[in-house]
Amino acid sequence: MQIPHFPESNHPLVKSLFHKSDQELINLFGQHPDAGRYFTAIFCRYSPIVYTLIMHSARSPVQADYLFAMTWKHIYYQVGGVNLESSEPDAPAMTLQNWLINMTAYCINETELPPTESIHYSLKTTSPPLWCYVEQSLDQLPPMLRLMVLMAQTFHWSETRIAAYLQAEGEGISPNEVANFLQQGYRMLEEKLPADIRAIYLGENFFQPVSA
Repeated sequence: MQIPHFPESNHPLVKSLFHKSDQELINLFGQHPDAGRYFTAIFCRYSPIVYTLIMHSARSPVQADYLFAMTWKHIYYQVGGVNLESSEPDAPAMTLQNWLINMTAYCINETELPPTESIHYSLKTTSPPLWCYVEQSLDQLPPMLRLMVLMAQTFHWSETRIAAYLQAEGEGISPNEVANFLQQGYRMLEEKLPADIRAIYLGENFFQPVSA
């Protein structure tokens, strides 16, 4: 297994943050919940260390990639509360690297990995920061749209199969209607992503407000 390269590390929005300290990135991440570039910059800085730890504990590359993504998802929900400045005068300050190593060890020990054939995640198509923000956006979709998008994207079900499943659940819906709902769901999902995440991962233009 090789440590993967992540192209987002070369994006101007991410490269512009390379001079920031770890604590500055953490603070900016907490202060700007509608922006994704600060978490992405943390990811790009420390993904090699996290992946190195994980690839020695997973039995297959597919499981390693999945555990890597799950670990960064856990980090995403925890890192905003990290304070690297010690409250005790003589105590050594914690480093983000040490905190991430501890988080990674926790995830390695606590995450139950599904069999390889049951894993639908692909590191090549969905980098962990994008995955975190897509999941966050998915949670904001209406329940029916969210279910359809998950069936189509996670399980690769056709419109016909989705319609058949929903009909069995009492929903009067045709495959054509499922296709229309899916297009609506994808559009809403993309709109709910942070603008800078769309710029970094989807190639959209990003116009930064003057006050930012």
